[in-house]
Amino acid sequence: MPDALIGRANAQGPTAVLVAKPVSLPDMVLGSAKAHVTIVEYSSLTCPHCAAFEQNVFPMLRSKYIDTGKVRFVSREFPLDIKAASASMLTRCVAGGDPQKYFDVLDRLFKRQEALLDHTLETLNEVGKQFGMDEAAVAACEKDQAQLDKLSADQKFAFEQLKVDATPYFFINGERVRGAMSFEEFEAKLRPLLKR
Repeated sequence: MPDALIGRANAQGPTAVLVAKPVSLPDMVLGSAKAHVTIVEYSSLTCPHCAAFEQNVFPMLRSKYIDTGKVRFVSREFPLDIKAASASMLTRCVAGGDPQKYFDVLDRLFKRQEALLDHTLETLNEVGKQFGMDEAAVAACEKDQAQLDKLSADQKFAFEQLKVDATPYFFINGERVRGAMSFEEFEAKLRPLLKR
């Protein structure tokens, strides 16, 4: 993690320092490392409120604040069930460390959430295929114990150290925000932080 980000986290308090701490899986980040505001989101691919955020709030947040360099957005997984864990693993496999691809897969899976819940394996195979993976590659991804262990370790850290107990769960410069928020509610939290 760049020293500037650690320095900013230290200035924001102990929760911000914990949130800024590197986790087992690489953070998937959009936005400038120089942004004065960092939003860390914990989400589950089977959470309807997370899907609503992804479809209704995130596009506006991205165009107005993330793509303009004002906000750095970090997405972290907090799977609420085995279906969400499987979908998170597929997202990581498809992305291969590429944040833009990661967010593209997230978007696709959130749009297919009902199918993911009702027909998990078929949906994972379909989404994998859309991103160039065959069924064997999807199956290998789903059996990757090392990746599952990292996902579990990150979830345990979030639960025990950061007290994340639901999704979506956000940290805005270290301040906890539990549950869904509208774009207007996000803006109300961001405006004073951007004026500093």
